[in-house]
This record gives sequence, C-alpha cells and structure tokens, in this order.
Amino acid sequence: MYIRSFSLPINIDETIIEERMEYNGGIYGYIDNIYPCGLFSGRKLETITFSPITIFYGDNGSGKTTLLNLISQRLRLKRIAPFNSSELFDSYVGHCEYTMCDDDEGFEHRVPNGSRIITSDDIFDYMLTVRTNNQDIAENIENARSRYGELKFGETVKLQSMDDYEALRLQIQARSKTVSRRRFIRQTAGSEVKLSSNGETALEYFNSKLKNDTLYCLDEPENSLSPKLQIELKMIIEEKAHYCGCQFIIATHSPFLLAMHEDFTKIYDLDSTPVMERKWWELENTRTYFQFFEENRGLFVKQKIDEIEEKQADSSTDAAYYIDGTDYGDVTPELSDRIDEIIDKIAAMDPEFKQWLEDV
Repeated sequence: MYIRSFSLPINIDETIIEERMEYNGGIYGYIDNIYPCGLFSGRKLETITFSPITIFYGDNGSGKTTLLNLISQRLRLKRIAPFNSSELFDSYVGHCEYTMCDDDEGFEHRVPNGSRIITSDDIFDYMLTVRTNNQDIAENIENARSRYGELKFGETVKLQSMDDYEALRLQIQARSKTVSRRRFIRQTAGSEVKLSSNGETALEYFNSKLKNDTLYCLDEPENSLSPKLQIELKMIIEEKAHYCGCQFIIATHSPFLLAMHEDFTKIYDLDSTPVMERKWWELENTRTYFQFFEENRGLFVKQKIDEIEEKQADSSTDAAYYIDGTDYGDVTPELSDRIDEIIDKIAAMDPEFKQWLEDV
C-alpha cells in the first residue's frame, strides 16, 4: 500500500468560502458555485483510511467521483480526461491532507511513478480515437495500393528539389527487392488497430494500462462492461492488488466490483449519514439486485429443472443407441422397442447383467 489516509477540510468549509469571497471583492464578493464545500460536512466524512482496494459506493450525486478527483489532484496523479471543477476546488484541494504508508525499510512511500486516475471518458475517448485513426489508415492503404504500381513500374522520379525527395524515397522503397507489395503498403500506410466490442475493448484497455507497483483511481470502470466482463475486471484488480503491488481507489455501484475479496477491500457507503464502512451485501444496490432475483427465483429454478430433464431425456435416448460404448447407428422406434424387450428378457434371466444395466 502507498496511501494510508486522506482527510477532508469539512470543519473549515466556511473559512474557504470566506477567503474566496474576500478575494472576489470583500464580504460582498460573489461566488458562482461553492462546490465541493458542504458536500461531505453534512455526512461527517472527515478522514478516509485505505486498504489495498478501497471502494466509494453511492448513488448518483453522492460525491464518490468528487472524492476521486480530490485525491487524484492532491496526489498529483496523471489524468487525461478533464473533470467538473469550480473556483473553490483548488483551494479545497490545498486544505486536504494525507499520510503515506512506510516501505519495508521504514521510509515513507512516495506516490509511484505512473500512478493515474482512469475514467470512463478515457476509455470512450480511446475507442473513438482508434476508430478515427483506423479510418485514416484505411484511406492511406487505398492510396498506397494505387501508388505502388505507379512507383514501381512508372517513370523514375527525378530529384530536382527537396519537394521531390519524399516521392523518390517511396519509389526506392517500392522497387526494393526485399519489399513486397503488402510490406510496402503496411510500411507507408500503417496497420489498423483491431477493435472488438466496446466491452471487450474496455477490458483490453485495463489489461494494457494497469501496471505493477502503481496507485490507481478508477472512476466507474464498469461502464461498457457486461456482467461477465465486470467479473473478469474484478479478478484482474484483485490479482494486481494482492500479488502485484498495486493499490486501487474505486468509485462504483457495480455489485460485481463491490464484491471484491473482503480480506483486502474496504467499502465506504456514501449514501449513509454519517458515512460508514459496510460489507458489499449490506448495500442498498446489491440488496435491490438480490430482491429482484429472489422474487423471480421460480423462473430460474424452472429453467434449471427443464435443463436437467432435457439432459436425462438425451441420456436415455443415447442408451438406446449405445450399448457398452458401441454405436449401432440409426435405430428406428420399432427396432428400439424390440431391443428393449430383448434386454429386459436377458436381465430377467441374468442378475449380473441386470445389475450392470442399472449401473449404466
């Protein structure tokens, strides 16, 4: 672990506001938006202590993303996407305090290089950028295909000025014996980045960006991910936190991500007043899911029974076609009935065969 605790200046909200009013023109100075002052004081959230995985849970507007932004700004974590701020935000960040854990030799940790905040906007922007680049590359590929024959078999480019240099360079490359047409196109136009579905691309993004020995803030990483992929992301985060020296601070209301291994996970319920630590199965969101599926349990049980009966029916059908592992091919219903009669007669005369048949 790297960060041990983080404290919010909830006891000096008014002081921060008054200082800004003074800056804006005295006691009558106008402030457009006092955010984030007052957001956490009413819920008495002053100090957060961290685990290898710390989760901020809450409904929309509960402040979980704001907490991530405050922490990431105070620790000066790298970020790509902009975030909602205000004229008081930087001042509020400056009054926040934090403590770092000690390393194995007793020295205070520093924020690891490469630590960053990852938001859903980062992932959406990545996918849009890749799609745009792929479109540009597709156009370049078409141009390279049409130019290849001209450069290879056409008239030799004459270098009369530096403006002709690029065309001459491409012609030399096209006429090289070691460069095939496909290689020429790839070298001059580039290669498209293979994109899967949005969810699969988002999971690939996390797989490529999450490095060992790093601190990460993740803002609703479940966006774009199906339940199955959310479980895969949960396993990735748990592995990184438990074995690879990473620490995670996550804002989410996904029941799958909330169910991180409780031995090294702490959850803050921002919907409660005061803010409390809770287990994932105690949270309103997960209990809502549980209640919904509990009310529809009969549908799931019925489907399971139907699946079992279908398998049993397939198994009994197989028994008529297979005897002692031997496939006797297609059997008509009449022949199948005749085989059953013969088997019953043999079983009646031979107790050992009857027992073997029951075992099968």
